[in-house]
Amino acid sequence: MTEFVTPPPIDRGDRVAVLAPASGSAARFPHVLDRGLRALRERLGLEPVLFPTARRSDEWLYDHPTARARDVERAFRDPDVGAVLTTIGGNDQVRILRHLDADVLAAHPTRFFGISDNTHLHTALWEAGLVSYYGGTVMTDLGCAGGPFDYTIEFLERALFDERIGETYPAVEFSDDDPQWAEPETLEEPLEREPNPGWTWRGGDGRVEGRVWGGCLEVLDTVLAADRTMPPVESLDGAVLLLETSEERPGEGEVRRMLLGLGERGVLGRVGAVLVGRAKARDPFSDPGPEARAEYRERQHEAVTAVVGEYNPDAPLVLDFDVGHTHPVVPVPVGGRAVVDPSAGRVGFL
Repeated sequence: MTEFVTPPPIDRGDRVAVLAPASGSAARFPHVLDRGLRALRERLGLEPVLFPTARRSDEWLYDHPTARARDVERAFRDPDVGAVLTTIGGNDQVRILRHLDADVLAAHPTRFFGISDNTHLHTALWEAGLVSYYGGTVMTDLGCAGGPFDYTIEFLERALFDERIGETYPAVEFSDDDPQWAEPETLEEPLEREPNPGWTWRGGDGRVEGRVWGGCLEVLDTVLAADRTMPPVESLDGAVLLLETSEERPGEGEVRRMLLGLGERGVLGRVGAVLVGRAKARDPFSDPGPEARAEYRERQHEAVTAVVGEYNPDAPLVLDFDVGHTHPVVPVPVGGRAVVDPSAGRVGFL
């Protein structure tokens, strides 16, 4: 049984590493990265330190997976760095895993933040026995148009400065609006927001307490296929499975197929509960409208409920949790212990 370590919290004024272990969007949109760095300084009181990969291009990062792995190791090893934050996600982080020395990470426990393609690093850190945080990406969460949501800042403060995140609650409003990053002058305008109806509960009604494992569903599909950081399924007994989908907006059939992979691998049957982030239903170039967005999310709800119910009818599901590719977010502690209690409508992180 893996013994998990929660890296120590940091203090305001501390230095935090900013790097790009996934993609190089900061090279194309440096002004968005600068917005996120400003929020780190002004909203969180931290001093960002850009590591070499932070402003590299997509092409350079793709050609240098070893350099990306070394950047991660250096950030963890640096005694002056209190936490490690990623610029953004990507599509090929699986390629750095063969170059990454997980023993270095385990020997230097440091709080790590990122979503999407960074699921690969979250699963690697799980294997190393370190708790990490699914959220807090510099460009999307902190550099978002109109500034970061107060809800995001509240839970980032807990994830950075406290021993535990504790109890959570649904955000009052949410957004899956997309800013036009290529038009810097538009980024001062707040994202379009809509009322949050709260979390949706389905499946079993028993209280569950277990460690969180998971991340972006499309990336978990690659985790299973590459089998570099996939833990033994028995280690997921009673775990809380974290799932959310990306801005690529996979259809109902794709979601079912990926979930079937988790089911046949034995994951769905072993976990105690499933925490599902609100699905992003539009992209920067098309908005299908509020009714179509709600319909897309409901179709995903139905797919997740049906497939999880087939393999594990007793597992409670929390849908539309505030995590992932929409705003605002709770940085969910992967490897940390969670409580999911349908009767109390409660999700907390111990």
